[in-house]
Amino acid sequence: MQVSPYLFLYGRCEEAIAFYLEATGGEILQKMTFGDMPEQGEQVGDQSAPPLPPEKIMHAHLRIGQGELMLSDGDTSKPPASEHAGYAVSLATPDEAEGKAWFDKLSAGGKVTTPWQKTFWSNGFGMFIDKFGIPWRINVVKPQE
Repeated sequence: MQVSPYLFLYGRCEEAIAFYLEATGGEILQKMTFGDMPEQGEQVGDQSAPPLPPEKIMHAHLRIGQGELMLSDGDTSKPPASEHAGYAVSLATPDEAEGKAWFDKLSAGGKVTTPWQKTFWSNGFGMFIDKFGIPWRINVVKPQE
């Protein structure tokens, strides 16, 4: 079983996909827009789902290293939460240069909350909130002695 984060970007998903793939060297496995849906605004139970902009991302699936990340624009008529809290996307690698590069590229335009540093558990570690408001943790796995 694999657990994968699912991020809602409220209208900035396409930008986030390009940014994350460029920063990590990841790959896109799947991408569907709301325009790809067979029937927008169809009745679902007692509710009618409002039509969403056809160019916006309904679902995207990325592979970053051996992990996966899923994203969506979500309901673009709702404002995004002012603060994402209670989770962070975590990337780990045994390669110090790769970890530092991920940290530098993904934190660009965001806010570093823990500067890049060696720790007792890691050869490199840092935390930040990216330019989309998503919290991240980058960790360089220290070899077991």
